[in-house]
Amino acid sequence: MPEPAKRDPNAPKFLEITIKDSEGRVWATSYAQAKEFSTGSVGYYASDKATNPESGERYQCGLSFTLIGSKPEK
Repeated sequence: MPEPAKRDPNAPKFLEITIKDSEGRVWATSYAQAKEFSTGSVGYYASDKATNPESGERYQCGLSFTLIGSKPEK
């Protein structure tokens, strides 16, 4: 895999993600781990489940943060 075009030397190993509704009720708290994507880009990725605090219904969620400009040039 080619080396990313750039990295953020000050990026932490993980991010804490809190998902809240418009009333401020927390649906989920998850952690996004630092990741090198198959495209060669770098960033963070999290996958978890969130629960609606009102109904109890559960949702699957996935989230990626990609460092802009990190994709290697071909």
